[in-house]
Amino acid sequence: MDFLKAFLVGGLICVVGQILIDNTKLTPGKILVGYIVAGVVISSIGLYEPIKEFAGAGATVPLTGFGYTLVEGTKKAIEEQGLIGALTGPLTSCSAGVTAALLSGVTVAFMTKPKSK
Repeated sequence: MDFLKAFLVGGLICVVGQILIDNTKLTPGKILVGYIVAGVVISSIGLYEPIKEFAGAGATVPLTGFGYTLVEGTKKAIEEQGLIGALTGPLTSCSAGVTAALLSGVTVAFMTKPKSK
């Protein structure tokens, strides 16, 4: 049942993105940033936690989950370090994901050859 919940919520998030790509003039980059900002806003007002509890990876893996992680890292760091935590918290909480993305990108860049259009 957990897999079904994750699939449905994650799929719904992706469907919204596809609808935005197909029916608006927004670029994919703007939609991606919008997802992160939406995750931050929804997390800040406390609505993302119940979604995460229901869907698990279906809510934490998409880009809205990245925004959620930024907010949660910031909250935790502010509690522990005070105001300086607002600067260090998001970086600390997302460092593993950002590192994995960078290393994956570099690995693929070395293994493939760019083609001209």
